Amino acid sequence: MTSQFQLIMRSGPTPGAAFTLEGDQMSIGRDSTNDIVINDAEISRRHARLTFQGGKYVLEDLGSTNGTFVNGQRLAGPRVLKAGEVVSFGEQIVLVFEASTFDPAATVASPRAAAIPSASRPATPPPPPPAEYAGSVPASPMPAPSIPATKKVNIVPILIGVGVLFVVCVCGGILWYIDANFLWCTFFPFLFPGSC
Repeated sequence: MTSQFQLIMRSGPTPGAAFTLEGDQMSIGRDSTNDIVINDAEISRRHARLTFQGGKYVLEDLGSTNGTFVNGQRLAGPRVLKAGEVVSFGEQIVLVFEASTFDPAATVASPRAAAIPSASRPATPPPPPPAEYAGSVPASPMPAPSIPATKKVNIVPILIGVGVLFVVCVCGGILWYIDANFLWCTFFPFLFPGSC
C-alpha cells in the first residue's frame, strides 16, 4: 500500500482543483515554471516549496509577499504537513492537504455502462469553461499598454486673461458711449477746465 498526497483548493481561482503531489521537491507559485501553478495576484511568482522527506511533505515559504499559512499561522520556517491541515497563500487562496492510501493490487469495480451500446447511451455534455477569476493575472508578464499622459491645464491664467479682457471691453464701451454722446464735459470736467 502506498500513500498519495494532494492539495485540494477550497477557495481561489479554481475551487475543487486537486494538485497531486509527486516527486521529492515541488515549487508552488504564479509563474508557469512552477510544479503547481496558481494564477492569482495573491501568489508570488515563486511562493512556496514542498519537499518530500521521510515519507512526509515539508512546506516552506520562499519569501513571498503575502505569506504562507498553515491552519491560520504564518510560516516562519519549514513545517511538516499533516492530513487535514489547511494551507493558505495570502488571504484568499485556501487549500487542504490530504493523504490517502492506495492499494495498487485492489480490485476496482467498473460501472455496467460499458455493456450498453454507445448509440443508446446519452451523450454527456463537455464541462463548461472555467469562469474568469477576479484575482487572476496573465501567465506571462505582458508590457503595460502605453497610455498617453494627459496634460493638466492650469485654469488660473485663463480666468485672469478673460477677466482682464472683460474689464477692457467694459471700459472701452463706456468711453465709446461718452464720446458718441458728447458727454466729456459731464463726466470729466477736470480734463477741459475752461471749455465746459
